[in-house]
Amino acid sequence: MLYFDGAVGVAIFCLWIFCLVDVIVTDDSVCRHLPKMLWLLVVLLLPLVGSILWLAVGKPRFQTRGYPTRGTSQFPEYDRPGRHVAGNPDDDAEFLRRCRERAEEQRRRAKEQGL
Repeated sequence: MLYFDGAVGVAIFCLWIFCLVDVIVTDDSVCRHLPKMLWLLVVLLLPLVGSILWLAVGKPRFQTRGYPTRGTSQFPEYDRPGRHVAGNPDDDAEFLRRCRERAEEQRRRAKEQGL
């Protein structure tokens, strides 16, 4: 009987570690029902009950790891509203003119330093 109790204890410990790591790596914006820090405290302070609650209630239902989901960027700082999205540089005559001027200035300075 002691062997069975030890196996259950190890299983609960493994579940607790899994849920603890899962809460830590889950994005704040996809946690359900409670903020991420509260979920972390629940799982830390109540290992078995907190882990079961996290899996049943708090864990996001559909989350892909490693690959961004459709419509989201891998870099969320680029998704803020009102951010200018770069277009084709060939269509921007002002941009090309400034690039040419900068290149000519760099060539002129390189010739002066070389003499």
